[in-house]
Amino acid sequence: MPLSDLYDPSKGYIVNDTVVVEAEVVVRKILDYWSYDSKKETGFVGLKNQGATCYMNSLLQTLYHIPYFRKAVYHMPTTENDMPIGSIPLALQSLFYKLQYNDTSVATKELTKSFGWDTYDSFMQHDVQELNRVLCEKLEDKMKGTVVEGTIQKLFEGHHMNYIECINVDYKSTRKESFYDLQLDVKGCRDVYASFDKYVEVERLEGDNKYHAEEHGLQDAKKGVLFIEFPPVLQLQLKRFEYDFMRDTMVKVSVGNQFTSEDINDRYEFPLQLDLDREDRKYLSPDADTSVRNLYTLHSVLVHSGGVHGGHYYAFIRPTLSDQWYKFDDERVTKEDMKRALEEQYGGEEELPQTNPGFNNTPFKFTKYSNAYMLVYIRESDKDKIICNVDEKDIAEHLKIRLKKEQEEEDDKRRYKAQAHLYTIIKVARDEDLLEQIGKDIYFDLVDHDKVRSFRIQKQTPFNDFKEELAKEFGIPVQYQRYWIWAKRQNHTYRPNRPLTPQEEAQPVGQLRDMSNKAHNAELKLFLEVGCGPDLRPIPPPDKTREDIMLFFKLYDPEKGELRYVGRLLVKLSGKPIEYIAKLNQMAGFAPDEEIELYEEIKFEPCVMCEHLDKRCSFRLSQIEDGDIICFQKSLPIASEEACQYPDVPSFLEFMFTDLFWEADKCLYYTLCPSCEALEIVHFRSLERPKEDDFCLEL
Repeated sequence: MPLSDLYDPSKGYIVNDTVVVEAEVVVRKILDYWSYDSKKETGFVGLKNQGATCYMNSLLQTLYHIPYFRKAVYHMPTTENDMPIGSIPLALQSLFYKLQYNDTSVATKELTKSFGWDTYDSFMQHDVQELNRVLCEKLEDKMKGTVVEGTIQKLFEGHHMNYIECINVDYKSTRKESFYDLQLDVKGCRDVYASFDKYVEVERLEGDNKYHAEEHGLQDAKKGVLFIEFPPVLQLQLKRFEYDFMRDTMVKVSVGNQFTSEDINDRYEFPLQLDLDREDRKYLSPDADTSVRNLYTLHSVLVHSGGVHGGHYYAFIRPTLSDQWYKFDDERVTKEDMKRALEEQYGGEEELPQTNPGFNNTPFKFTKYSNAYMLVYIRESDKDKIICNVDEKDIAEHLKIRLKKEQEEEDDKRRYKAQAHLYTIIKVARDEDLLEQIGKDIYFDLVDHDKVRSFRIQKQTPFNDFKEELAKEFGIPVQYQRYWIWAKRQNHTYRPNRPLTPQEEAQPVGQLRDMSNKAHNAELKLFLEVGCGPDLRPIPPPDKTREDIMLFFKLYDPEKGELRYVGRLLVKLSGKPIEYIAKLNQMAGFAPDEEIELYEEIKFEPCVMCEHLDKRCSFRLSQIEDGDIICFQKSLPIASEEACQYPDVPSFLEFMFTDLFWEADKCLYYTLCPSCEALEIVHFRSLERPKEDDFCLEL
């Protein structure tokens, strides 16, 4: 209300310099949103909000709570080899099974992918009626030739007759059509009965609009629609939105006003019981079956709250047609009374009477933006058949096994996630992992930690106890094990940094994780150093002093263009690479006096940095430290260098860096555009968190 109205003496709000404000307080049961358990409170579970599916959850809950429909879906033949994302029947069976037997809300992604509506635009470019028709048409097609063939028609199909009847000559044209739902005008109608009156309203064809009745020529005529039969389940789409040509946009209609408006939602009533035989069966054709009683009971009210460009969707449903209503609002299901489900969804304006003692007792009005846009009625004579019992015997055995297994896996994941704070994930990299990955899966750095052995250990477990477990797992005695902590360097590389101290190894694993690299404290990453004897059996690692550093070595073969891991050495900081040439040649399988070149692999992001190492300069002067990577190769004569495409380590790593990024771009191109027409969701991830999406774009 404008402030000017408040101060206007003629309005009567201010009397004796006093304004009386009255507030109506409705006390509702306080529910803790996060701890609320829909299954426990109502016996039902909700559907997860995918963020772009608008009205879909309301429609799916409505269809699920038509038991005859659910039973037919369960009886659709599927095989063990079907995949939900490629099979609408299996995706819907899986969804319904989870709604029936899960204890928590259910995801819908498999279903939306199965019928191709897995983007935001898919839902924005269609409405609930189109989604309903797409889903039912696809199910109807899949049901052909099966025991449930014709179920969609039996439940939802009705027929009406379009007719044109001449007034002055004996001529009548009729055309029978089927329907699965009815679109009812809201504009200009106070309730559902008024909409049906308008639906069968007779139009006069006269004057310039006469009807051409074949041999009778132009004739005055009556044109209209009458119903031949209504379906057992009657779906009514309320035309709350219309296209406004003046504004070139969709608007939410105002009933009883000359112009459409986005801001007004006039009252539109719908009854708990709908009698379509009223007033001497005026909606029905004379040919309609008079033995069928068309008395319907309201089953579902699908609601939209908000304007045409946005808002929220939910549904009020009576699963058993009892007096108890339930509100299905995405993940949340609550018990509601009839007033909330019906009267509060009529829309329109709410009037609050003023008890102001002033001379003007004008009631205060406020607009309600929550109203029904779809109604589902079930015929009284069919309700016992439609509201039937559905249990596990209606589900195929292979489907039960499959869905129970999926449910158990999901339950395990939930428990795993719920208990995650009690555990520490320890990832242990070994020489075997470096041998397996370098030159095959990776070329830069040392290891992909996602591919090494991981252990889920309770946080309070002493690390020394964990070492005992690894002794059994790897067959390496505890006294032969030395563990190194990985650390992220300033240049974004990730290398073993230092060995654990005896004091640290006595700590619980959770405490060790907390003191490790903070950027990766969700997991404790370790490198297991084990000495290797002449017979290749494990031996204790050599003693390490402050003057010792551990280096990792990769061998490059320029003739084959291959890079591989050959081992590690503990060297003296004061030592020089030339002092270790014989050892490196032995690791590579070269002659003891083979001339080799050494390079330090420094980093590869944002560009490759690999520098030649002076063999006669000490490791300390070359600023070599624990965890550094040294690549080496045979020294090539000039002729051999010219014959090799990538004659040295830096040129090879530059090539691999460029090639890897070209392959990534090429894969992205073909993913996005296999026929230069496809659209795809592209996930962007930080190199530091390769498993977590930073953001997504639809390209």
